[in-house]
Amino acid sequence: MATHRSSRSGIGVSFRLLGSAVSLAVFLCLAVSILFTSHSHSTTDSHGISNVGSGRRSVLAMKSDPLKSRLDQIRKQADDHRSLAHAYASYARKLKLENSKLVRIFADLSRNYTDLINKPSYRALSESDSLSIDEATLRLFEKEVKERIKVTRQVIAEAKESFDNQLKIQKLKDTIFAVNEQLTKAKKQGAFSSLIAAKSIPKSLHCLAMRLMEERIAHPEKYNDEGKPPLPELEDPKLYHYAIFSDNVVAASVVVNSAVKNAKEPWKHVFHVVTDKMNLGAMQVMFKLKDYNGAHIEVKAVEDYKFLNSSYVPVLKQLESANLQKFYFENKLENATKDTTNMKFRNPKYLSILNHLRFYLPEMYPKLHRILFLDDDIVVQKDLTGLWKIDMDGKVNGAVETCFGSFHRYAQYMNFSHPLIKEKFNPKACAWAYGMNFFDLDAWRREKCTEEYHYWQNLNENRTLWKLGTLPPGLITFYSTTKPLDKSWHVLGLGYNPSISMDEIQSAAVVHFNGNMKPWLDIAMTQFKPLWTKHVDYELEFVQACNFGL
Repeated sequence: MATHRSSRSGIGVSFRLLGSAVSLAVFLCLAVSILFTSHSHSTTDSHGISNVGSGRRSVLAMKSDPLKSRLDQIRKQADDHRSLAHAYASYARKLKLENSKLVRIFADLSRNYTDLINKPSYRALSESDSLSIDEATLRLFEKEVKERIKVTRQVIAEAKESFDNQLKIQKLKDTIFAVNEQLTKAKKQGAFSSLIAAKSIPKSLHCLAMRLMEERIAHPEKYNDEGKPPLPELEDPKLYHYAIFSDNVVAASVVVNSAVKNAKEPWKHVFHVVTDKMNLGAMQVMFKLKDYNGAHIEVKAVEDYKFLNSSYVPVLKQLESANLQKFYFENKLENATKDTTNMKFRNPKYLSILNHLRFYLPEMYPKLHRILFLDDDIVVQKDLTGLWKIDMDGKVNGAVETCFGSFHRYAQYMNFSHPLIKEKFNPKACAWAYGMNFFDLDAWRREKCTEEYHYWQNLNENRTLWKLGTLPPGLITFYSTTKPLDKSWHVLGLGYNPSISMDEIQSAAVVHFNGNMKPWLDIAMTQFKPLWTKHVDYELEFVQACNFGL
């Protein structure tokens, strides 16, 4: 027990001795440090006391001297107004004021600020310390900066109204441009929609064709003329012959109805109606359902004329071309609306053989001497036998001319940049209209007009001479063989021109609904539509069943 106490007391003594030694070491270190610091200060005082004192005062001066602050403030104002002048110059260029004095003035102001700040005497102010700043130079610098600031603010104040006006003008121009873009797009879409509306088959018309075809299938013995000898009147050159090529049952019937109604001797009139194979049955039934006051009606299909094949007819041969098929049948909406002027020519009907039959009349009717060609969108209002009394003067085609002023000249229908067209035709030659054309078939054969048509149609396979359609090749084929008729024979435009006077219409022998607003469509012009509808056979049960015209 006593031994244990003696060992604990020995350990305590040892810790006390160690603590005393550590305290002594710390004290010695502090003493040495104080001595070293005192020596260092005394050395510095003896060798560089003036420099240290000067450095301390310089630092204090930089913090308290107003000259340096004034210099910084002046430089900042100069920089700010230089940037402002530069910004106005850039804005003036953006507003398309490159030719304006304002652009040059603001550019000069911005440059003057830069030149002023970079003057050697003023640059030295920034590079020197506070004690060496020359107050006189500083005042001069401040004066020049303030003068430039004053000028800058005056110019800005004067230019503000001009900038505001220019901004309004620019915004107005941007708005007009955007509206024009929308208008152009709307016009293209409208033209395309109008084309769809014009070329689509109305439901009632489709219904009528189907019901007539159903009747043809149900009672073939009533409507089939196969095996029967042709009527002699169909080839009698002493009678008045008409050619109507159509796939529209109602339209073809209106042409015949109106012509027969106004004929003084209807039994002397012969109507040659040609359609396609699909509509042949419906046409046969339609023209068998009623008596036409003794008028003679022949209904045939294109396919009945065996000479019309691709080895003879250029149009049929061209339809076999892959490029032409792609042009028509692989066309998309965005491509169709690119060119609203020629959009309508992408309609495949313009290369339809039914549309080009008019160039083969002498071969289709070899025993006839004269024939009157009628489109299916016309209405006859007077007896037309007077046309057969006209002296054709050896010409082939009797037609009403459509030119007035610079409109409807050859230049509008053909590509006169092509050397062949330029060499052969006069761009100012007056165009005429298809729709009602009186043809001297003997003169046609003598002038070899079909061969002429073939020559030019073959050359135009790539559509370089004219766009599609039958009028341009007609103008070419009958260039020097057309006799102008009095305008009262044929009044055009009822499908697009609402300003035609009723006096002109009433005095016309034939009115023509050429244009998109056909009389059998909902988009027809209401003031002209009754001229056509009064010749529709509404009493027929098939027409009534299809709600036609409602």
